[in-house]
Amino acid sequence: MLCACVSAPTSVDGTAATLQGDAAHPPQTQNWIRTELYFGIGLVDQPDKGISDAQWREFLDRELSSRFPDGLSVFDIYGQWRGKQQSKVERLHSKVIVLLHPDGPQQRADIEAIRAAWKRMTGDQSVLRVSQPADVSF
Repeated sequence: MLCACVSAPTSVDGTAATLQGDAAHPPQTQNWIRTELYFGIGLVDQPDKGISDAQWREFLDRELSSRFPDGLSVFDIYGQWRGKQQSKVERLHSKVIVLLHPDGPQQRADIEAIRAAWKRMTGDQSVLRVSQPADVSF
């Protein structure tokens, strides 16, 4: 039998912290979605080629941060993919951007502009996009 004693988390001022969202702002986060964008930045077996850290940061500032200034998350990942007319899988160093945003026409257009900019810059065939409803609270 396992037993545990858990105390309520406390905030900076010593009062009990709450793990629920801000009740004063729930309408502001209704109809939000989580969008993930997958960017291949270089082949694993060719580390001296591909997109440099400086090029990535410049793209991030110019294309993403300017369109989603309230925040985003960036993850370094390893991925695999096989493009059209390719017989073998490419092993890639990649970046995933996670955006939590209202589901509106401007945000959708911004995401498509980001994807198009990356393909123009790199010559890549694709930027994978995954979007799903998100229950967001700040």
